[in-house]
Amino acid sequence: MACISSERYNFASGPAMLPAEVLGQIRDELPNWRNSGASVLEQPFTSSAFKQLMAETEADLRALLAIPDTYRLLFMQGGASAQFGLLPLNLLHPGQGADYLESGHWARKAIAEARRHSPVNVIASGADRDFTAVPAFECWQPDPEAGYCHITSNETGNGLQLQEFPELKVPLVADMTSDFLTRPLPLERFGLIYASAQKNLGVAGLCLVIIRNDLLRAPPPGLPAAFSYAMQAEQQSRFNTPPTFALYVTGLMLRWIRRNGGVPAMAAAAQQRSRLLYGCVDHSDFYQCPQFPADRSPINVCFQLTEPGLTDTFLTLAERNGLANLRGHAAIGGIRASLYNPMPLNGVARLVEFMTDFERKHG
Repeated sequence: MACISSERYNFASGPAMLPAEVLGQIRDELPNWRNSGASVLEQPFTSSAFKQLMAETEADLRALLAIPDTYRLLFMQGGASAQFGLLPLNLLHPGQGADYLESGHWARKAIAEARRHSPVNVIASGADRDFTAVPAFECWQPDPEAGYCHITSNETGNGLQLQEFPELKVPLVADMTSDFLTRPLPLERFGLIYASAQKNLGVAGLCLVIIRNDLLRAPPPGLPAAFSYAMQAEQQSRFNTPPTFALYVTGLMLRWIRRNGGVPAMAAAAQQRSRLLYGCVDHSDFYQCPQFPADRSPINVCFQLTEPGLTDTFLTLAERNGLANLRGHAAIGGIRASLYNPMPLNGVARLVEFMTDFERKHG
């Protein structure tokens, strides 16, 4: 199979691809950021210039999601996995438990970590269906005394997404790492949202936390101040050195999203990309997607070859054809195409062209 193009498209689940214009701006500004005579890598986080960058980044995110003043925005380190443990430590009172929806691989990771710090009530699980569907809200069994209810809005490894968000009596907490800023949100339904930046918002090292003001409380004994939501809010995310370069790239990505139509345009593009790819899978006897159609993720499209022995050949030839990092999650296998905001429609069209050609030659 000959290479059909010299272009390369990165379908990795993260760190993900960046828009060419953002990469170009990073390249051009790296030696001399904003005519300061120094790289952004060298900017003190306490300087007026960097404080201005943080303020601009926060303002852009607030504008994109219409975040009201009743929520604080925190720039934190450690990625989403660090929040798995910080959530119960910051939000729960002694002896209080939390509700968790077990929707797939990453929800399970969040549950396992939370159990190290607090009682956990699994309100529903998709395990009985091998995580090919999201448990319906009617099946949830919440605890009315829970400190919060945790969901994973999009399961990157299982290819599932919660299409709607419930209104609950307890604070709704969501890991939105893989679908943040890919669709509008009813923000008023959430107590806290967290998302690592390396999928839709830039590079690894930064985790955004949007938290309702009433959930901020003094750090409990044993919680380091740097990991306290309240302390970071009080210090404008500068209690310690924030991930400065990752924050800078996130600022560039937020402006790129705004220039390209904002969140509604990102949502429309996500649907267009995923419809094209799911259509190829569903109209083929060579590929299969076991996920329930109504729960399929438009961001992480997971599928398999009906002849699993051809998977490595598929991946090797795809790489040669400029279609990189399509291997499914290590715990699940198969193929996974991650279609984050920077992925152009042409990249998915190239993948569909390759899949059609591969099926013709190997089916």
